[in-house]
Amino acid sequence: PRGNGTGRGAGSGSAVSVAIPLTMMLTGVVGNALAMLLVSRSYRAKGSRRKRSFLLCIGSLALTDMLGQLLTSPIVISVYLSGRPWASMDPSGRLCDFFGFSMTVFGLCPLLIASAMAVERLLAIRAPHWYASHMSPRATERGLAAIWAAGLAFALLPLAGLGRYALQWPGTWCFISTAGHAAFAAAFAALGLLSLAVTGACNLATIAALVARCRAKAGGTGSGSRWGRIATETLLQLLGIMCVLSGCWSPLLITMLRMVSEQVAGPCRGEPQECDLPLTAVRLASLNQILDPWVYLLLRRILLRRLCQAASAVSHCSNAECKDRAITLSLSEEIRRTAA
Repeated sequence: PRGNGTGRGAGSGSAVSVAIPLTMMLTGVVGNALAMLLVSRSYRAKGSRRKRSFLLCIGSLALTDMLGQLLTSPIVISVYLSGRPWASMDPSGRLCDFFGFSMTVFGLCPLLIASAMAVERLLAIRAPHWYASHMSPRATERGLAAIWAAGLAFALLPLAGLGRYALQWPGTWCFISTAGHAAFAAAFAALGLLSLAVTGACNLATIAALVARCRAKAGGTGSGSRWGRIATETLLQLLGIMCVLSGCWSPLLITMLRMVSEQVAGPCRGEPQECDLPLTAVRLASLNQILDPWVYLLLRRILLRRLCQAASAVSHCSNAECKDRAITLSLSEEIRRTAA
């Protein structure tokens, strides 16, 4: 293939090695399939009109993560099980290009979707009136389509000679080459880090807005205490999202920038620990595809519903008294449903 092989062939992969991508694929597919099922049921439910934009983002993220697992993991598993070097399985290099293309698309798009979701949450809390007037499911669909188009266009740049996909250590996966076409690798890392920064900044702004609103209602008895509970739970969720996203993606993006700056090529000729660093980093990034549905939806379904209802209650009112009454009613209804 275009990328050179490594000194370690796929045949040296142990049963433990093949168990890692196999377990990650099965876990990711099951989790994202459950998330898509819940999103589909919630989207069709009555009274879900105001949260359909958020549900579309969640569903698109789950679909993107699942497709990424289905298109890349079986190739890695096949290479491990075949016991043959990649070069003998892919003499033309086309499979390597396809694998690198898939890794790029399904790596960049989830990061951009996560940023879009963070912006959507911020607008729902900080500018509820504008959000209610401008954020429709159709606008969300256009935004998601634009993200997908941007991800596909970026991943296709190597076809125009702007970048290259190469075989990576230990010869079981392909990704962006960090040598020879460093600009393409640096651009991917920069876009990824920018997406993380936007997501973090928007989530912090959302947390600040929730804390400020909670303090404003601290003097109340019923509504204030309920708002405090919701704000605390939502704050923990947003912090969890930022920690998972940054922890999974930062190692790979930073490693890519370091390799670009040092002009490190695909074949590994350094210490074993240094050779395994990119592999560990990409496994962490793949772990994000598994954790996404649990962080965003499956473990926090009630909390997300409360956040949407709270934002909806605020957007329907124009004075403080009306806001308090609407929030109290929405929270009471949610508590009744939860208890049932």
